[in-house]
Amino acid sequence: MQIDVQIRDKHFYLKKLGIKRFCQGVIAYAWAGRPDAEISVVLADDDFVQALNKQYRGKDKPTNVLSFENEGIQAGDIVVAYGVLTREAKEMHKPFLAHLAHLLVHGTLHLQGYDHLTDKQAQKMEKLEIKLLKEMGYANPYSEV
Repeated sequence: MQIDVQIRDKHFYLKKLGIKRFCQGVIAYAWAGRPDAEISVVLADDDFVQALNKQYRGKDKPTNVLSFENEGIQAGDIVVAYGVLTREAKEMHKPFLAHLAHLLVHGTLHLQGYDHLTDKQAQKMEKLEIKLLKEMGYANPYSEV
């Protein structure tokens, strides 16, 4: 498995040394048991993510994470917005890395075909997110603090 991490917002460097290895580890864990793949991760600023969100989803606002699934061996791309991630973590009283891990798992599951368009899909995806994050030592991201 190949996981390429690009940092487009230097604020990610300020949060943790080894941020690239952190992202690679979380994604590799969430991908376990699947065929080999190539995944590109972009740790970006809100403006970059907003432009992608507008172009591909028709929503002119930043979002926390976007996933772009590709055919074949390359699974796709995951893009995380620093500002949204930081604001959400603060609002939810969650550690930065715990919320980043959640967004990376969420994005990875999208690349594996999971979605949350219906309640049934959302419950299935959330259950798997909770399981994977617990196995990595993180609290349930959906529990109230």
